[in-house]
Formats: sequence, structure tokens, C-alpha cells
Amino acid sequence: MKKFLAVSVCALVLVSFATAQQVLKTMGPQGEEPTSYDKVIVSGADKAKIQAGHFKAAILMHQSSDFSNALIAGAKSVFKDLGINVVVVTDAEMDPNKQRTDIETALALKPDIIVTLVVDPVSGAVALRKAIDQGVKIVLISNLPNGFVHGKDYAGIVTDDLFGMGRSVAEMMGDNLKGKGNVALLFHDANYYVTNQRDRAVKTVLQSQYPGIKIVAEKGISNPNDGETIASAIITQNPTVNAIYAPWDTIAEGVVAAARSAGRKDIKVFTIDLGANNGLDLVKGGNMAGIVVDLPFTMGETLARMGALSVLGTKTPPFVVVPAIKVTKDNIGEQWKRSLNRDAPQEILNAAGKK
Repeated sequence: MKKFLAVSVCALVLVSFATAQQVLKTMGPQGEEPTSYDKVIVSGADKAKIQAGHFKAAILMHQSSDFSNALIAGAKSVFKDLGINVVVVTDAEMDPNKQRTDIETALALKPDIIVTLVVDPVSGAVALRKAIDQGVKIVLISNLPNGFVHGKDYAGIVTDDLFGMGRSVAEMMGDNLKGKGNVALLFHDANYYVTNQRDRAVKTVLQSQYPGIKIVAEKGISNPNDGETIASAIITQNPTVNAIYAPWDTIAEGVVAAARSAGRKDIKVFTIDLGANNGLDLVKGGNMAGIVVDLPFTMGETLARMGALSVLGTKTPPFVVVPAIKVTKDNIGEQWKRSLNRDAPQEILNAAGKK
């Protein structure tokens, strides 16, 4: 949930609920078609020009987290390869005023590129305007500052495939239940764009692609600490429930605890984002049955490539998405590393039989 709270409710990315003939997908702020991250390519000729330019970059993050650390590492790896010097990395601590100060501090170092996730789209737009006026290329993580125009004010947005994350959860649930059964869905009962879209995608895909699966309960949750209480009530009121979706990791811990307390080893739990407790339950064959995660390291690499191309004057896509990946007990070690660019906790690797 650390990253979700960082992505403002003012984010303008939309999810397209198209006709049956169209693919349901995450769309850009002006209805732009998403561009896959692997389409953002720096050619050999471009690399030589970038290296010869001796450019500088600033990475201005919204907060510290596993997500932020992995994204920074990905961006730094590409910038280093391209000969771009990262002159500063900041943490705004989710404070728009501090972020404004971070931008001013960065500008004193004269970067050519700024990679950032704005905490507040209104104040962020104002704070970044000075950078734009000085010719700095802006690459955005997830949030679009108010009034920003692609190609003029920013090189592009890179974000998660939010609908893809929800779709992946629904697919894991459907596969686990072999297309038939009763499920309960917890949803984030707050106006947060990221969680709202993922939750909606889970329900949409279950309803459209798994006619044999019945949604027997839907409950909102705003306080992660209420996960166990809400899940316990669902299990009591719906004894035939086979699976429960939790919007993120810490809520899922409560759902797992509720299933255990009820003696329901048969109830399978599905969630989004990595966590040590749920990861361990997954590999040990407990109630946790599937986890979906994003790829912040890959996102960082993509942001850096976008920034590098933009300083050459190369047109970059307005809206780029990084895919979701499914985590199971069989692949958790590999997927943890792929997502966060670090090994899973040793206890999980040991339980999975991977030293």
C-alpha cells in the first residue's frame, strides 16, 4: 500500500470499459493508447549521442519504499550505461512543500532530465514550471500535473498497467477455482485512483470471463487493520465462499488470519504486492494462493530511457505501461527478484527450497 497512497487521487489515467469486441485496458489521460515499455528503445546511434552529451539527471521521488528503491536502482542502471550523471536523488516524504524545495535544490545542480512522481498535481505543476522554462526534460511517474501538455511540458508518463494487475488477479482466482465457485471481493473504500482501478478490474474480468464464478460478497475497507474483522464476517455470512480478494498485502494478512481462525484451509486468498508474511504462507501451501506485483525496477529503466531520448529531441510516447506479473509458490524467488531487484527474504527462499 505504500506506493498506492503516493499516487494522488488526481491522477488522470483512465481505464477503458469498451465493448466486448475491444480489449479492456489502462488508457492515458487524454485517452491515449498505452505503449508497452519494451517499445521505448535507445539505439546504438542514440546511445553514442547521449554519451557524448554528458547529460545530468535528477530523480525526485515522492517517498521512500521498496517500490521507490527498486525504481531508483533501475533508473540509475540505465543512466550509468548511457553516461548520464545522476546529480541528486530526493525523498519528498509525501509533502508537496518539501517536493517544491527538492525541485529547487535539483535545479541548482542544472540537470537536463528530471524523473519524478508529483505528490500533488496542482502544486507539482507550479513547482515544475521553472524546470520546464529552463529547458529541463520532465519524465513523470504515474501522475500528470495539472495543465501539462505532452511534448511541450513533459516527455511522457510511465506507470503500471493497472487494469492488467486486476485482470491477473481475476485470472489467478479463476484458474485456481477451475472456473467455478463462490468468491468475495474486498475493495478499497476510498477515492484512490490506483486501488480503485485495480479493484474494478478484478470484478470486471471475473464477471465477463468466468460465468461459473459467483461474487457472493463485496465489502469496502479503508483501514488495513480491519482486514481480519471484515473477512471473518464474510466467512461467517457466506460459508460457501471459496476465495477472497484483498486489495493489498497488509489487508491480505488479515484475511489469511481470518481463514485460519475459522479453520477454513480451503479458502484461498489473492492479493497485490509483495510481503514477507504472505509470501511465506504462499510457499508453505497456506491460504495465500496468488499474488500479483508490478515491476518498479523495469519502470525505472524505462523512465531513464524516456529521459535520455527526450534530451536528443526524439519524440517519446505520452503514456507507457509496465506489465504486472503473477507470483506463485513455484516462482516466488524469481518474481521477487524481477520486481524489486533484490532477493526474497531468506526464510521464504528456504521454505521454497531455494538457498
